[in-house]
Amino acid sequence: METYTARRAYQIATEYRRRGVPVVMGGFHATLCPDEVMQHAESIVVGEAEELFPQVVDDYRHGTPKRRYESLGRPQLGVKPRRSIYEGKAYLPIRLVEYSRGCRFKCDFCAVQSFFSATHTHQPIGQVLSEIESTRDRRTLYFFIDDNICSDLDAAKELFRALIPLRIRWVSQSSINVAFDDEAMQLLKASGCQCLLIGIESLRPDALAGMNKSFNLMRGGPEIALSNLRKFGIRVYGTFMFGYDHDTDSSFKQSIEFATQQEMFIAAFNHVTPFPGTPLYRRLKSEGRLLFDAWWNDPGYSYNMVPFQPASCSPEELSQNCVRARRQFYSIPSIIKRAIGKANRADLLMLARYFIINAMHRSDVSGRNGLPLGDAAWKGPFLPIQMQKQSLSGYSMPIA
Repeated sequence: METYTARRAYQIATEYRRRGVPVVMGGFHATLCPDEVMQHAESIVVGEAEELFPQVVDDYRHGTPKRRYESLGRPQLGVKPRRSIYEGKAYLPIRLVEYSRGCRFKCDFCAVQSFFSATHTHQPIGQVLSEIESTRDRRTLYFFIDDNICSDLDAAKELFRALIPLRIRWVSQSSINVAFDDEAMQLLKASGCQCLLIGIESLRPDALAGMNKSFNLMRGGPEIALSNLRKFGIRVYGTFMFGYDHDTDSSFKQSIEFATQQEMFIAAFNHVTPFPGTPLYRRLKSEGRLLFDAWWNDPGYSYNMVPFQPASCSPEELSQNCVRARRQFYSIPSIIKRAIGKANRADLLMLARYFIINAMHRSDVSGRNGLPLGDAAWKGPFLPIQMQKQSLSGYSMPIA
């Protein structure tokens, strides 16, 4: 479970538990908010589950489950997903593949660095290649779901080198450092990389310093980085973040102009969200600026609300400015202007994809604003954990 899905997960868990079915929860939110999650599940798994879950299943089979299971280190990656369950279903021709997890950078807003303690691990390249080979198709686009595929750049280059003979097309997420390594850029292009999501976040040095992301300014910063990416035909999905104390109205204007001039394929303009367990969350809480004790589980919170008090504007103004930024970036003139970018119009098919994807984003500028987290029609309350032992279908409920 993730923080955004926590409330819905609690609703579903309550329905199962009302029917006498024990619930086990794990994932990012269970790791970062274990005490909260334990109120909604018979057992929780803290950390990565590969090495723990067989024990969880065995304990429940033998009627000896624990309240809390905790991973003490980083497991060896390599568990293969059961892809057969997707056969015959109308999914897009995109295959999700994982090479690595975690990120060595320590951005203060990022739950990834909190979950993995700013560490990075990857599975053997041979296993990745084997998984790709088993699903390879001429139409398939591969999405490496790594948190930061270039966190360990030397390891990433070995992966890119190994991908070249497969002649696949792929996309992923990366830190900006990859753009300053000519060998890595050549390997990206040769291995079939189509697009990278890169967190630009801000063009203000003071804002980047506040989020502990000053490394974005290395070697000339985003302008040089994006120039290098364009030179090698790599499209960029740039993300920008607003709401840090040094941000002003000009921060939005500067970011929109930059994203347009740099011919970004697509871009995101969002307010920063304080996720539990992050340095940002702890700082805003210590300053008394959080508007909800737990915004993710508050019925008064809805999608895209700003859950804290910004320094230079109201929460509503910050949210509205983000919507305006998206609307301006995905305006018809902006879409046409960015279409002239060589990478965006590499061929007729790519140009068609560019217009289709930008049209989709244009239609969703504010479409999700105000949506509830969880099912607004669900009738509570949440079912509290019962601390007594009871037998259920061969399982034994844990004792707190």
